[in-house]
Amino acid sequence: IISMYMTVIAWIYAIGALLALLQDEALRHTIIERRFARIVNNIHEPFYLICGYGDTGQALVSALEEKLMRSVVIELCQERINVLAIENYPVYVPKLCADASKPIHLVEGGLKNTNCAGIVAITNDNLANLHIAITAKLLRPELAVIGRVDSHEVAANMDSFGTNYLINPFDIFARKLHTAIHTPDLLLLHECLTDSLNIESCEALSPPQQGLWVLCGYGRFGKAIYEQFKNVKRIKLVVIEAMPDKTGYPDKGEFITGRGTEAHTLQQAHIEQAVGIVAGTDDDVNNLSIIMTAKELNPKLFVVLRQNNTSNQIIFKAAKADITMQLSKIIASRIRVLLTTPSLVNFMRIIKRSGEQVWIRKLLQHIKKDILHNTKPNIWEININPEQTPTICAELVANKPVSLDCLLRNPRNRDNILECLPLLLIRNEQSILLPKRTELLNIDDKILWCGKHGVTAWMEWALRDPVILTYLKTGKTTSFLSKFI
Repeated sequence: IISMYMTVIAWIYAIGALLALLQDEALRHTIIERRFARIVNNIHEPFYLICGYGDTGQALVSALEEKLMRSVVIELCQERINVLAIENYPVYVPKLCADASKPIHLVEGGLKNTNCAGIVAITNDNLANLHIAITAKLLRPELAVIGRVDSHEVAANMDSFGTNYLINPFDIFARKLHTAIHTPDLLLLHECLTDSLNIESCEALSPPQQGLWVLCGYGRFGKAIYEQFKNVKRIKLVVIEAMPDKTGYPDKGEFITGRGTEAHTLQQAHIEQAVGIVAGTDDDVNNLSIIMTAKELNPKLFVVLRQNNTSNQIIFKAAKADITMQLSKIIASRIRVLLTTPSLVNFMRIIKRSGEQVWIRKLLQHIKKDILHNTKPNIWEININPEQTPTICAELVANKPVSLDCLLRNPRNRDNILECLPLLLIRNEQSILLPKRTELLNIDDKILWCGKHGVTAWMEWALRDPVILTYLKTGKTTSFLSKFI
């Protein structure tokens, strides 16, 4: 009997010890880590390693899921991991609560996995992003690395060891505002194609092209705006900054020490004669206060408003600024384009270099009315290679020419043209803007398309079915069985 009691006591103790061990936080995290690494190791398709799941990371993962592109997430904050856990994404997203700047966690996240197509460092810490980029380039030099950075010093450091893309939201927005003033139609085209908005809702901005602008805040954002406009002859800048000893002073132009939230400070900056104001501090409440005070003194002002926290979206929408700069949206939009349709960046660069406003306006109207019919655009790329376009490659290998015209025709009736437009054809180092329908395709060509949603499904028939491709080329119909007779 005593032996039996001793056995029971031993079992109770053992079970209690086991339960206590299972509740140990370190052990639980180790188990989660190993399970995460095992899941990632079993991914057999291209994926992107996203480091940071704040507002930007959430928007980016959502955009990738829309394209059915896989992602893996490492985030330091457990609350953000919990947010990801309850998202209803069509494709499962492996996730780990850990410090992504530590190499071991990047390896667990698939850095050495041959299916890892790229790594995106978008934490809210410049140094963490720098460590991630360095680790990625040392362990996988050929891997594409995208890094968020809002410091020019850190950006120079990242650039020195080959970071592929550096995303500085302040510089991006400053260029956007500069474009809005000088080439508004170019900005409108860019917004419609990159943000995938309903093209009918895209409206051209009309910021004043000359006169006095008041810039409130001379931090990272304010300096980016200042650098874009300091040499524009028709625009005069007055800078307001509360802590100039910390931020520094602008090279030239009028400078006033203050917050910009008080009427007398704005009056010192001649707000009554100003044509525009930029509320660009790092405090949302101050920015809202600045524009409310400024609008009371000058209701006709063109207002540019910086939003730092997405949780304030409701009140910022109520403020009805002409342009609202939201950090997470800018970063996510830029990275989404780089990952899903990188040729779109080249297209916009070529368009900008041309500088032909009338031509840009005509192109925008053609896309809007003839292609999209005022609907939301779909932007995609086609690479002429055996994996994505086997039927076309087979024809080209057999020395049978295939033109763009074949891809533009509807497989149900070749006399009907699909509602899409080839924007750019990239061949070796050559870029062909708006290629003609008669353009003959070559292996390794890359084509950027804009069209209505659903067009890609029809185009896929021509890319993969030889019978359909023959019909689109010649108009001759062939049954499926005839291929084997």
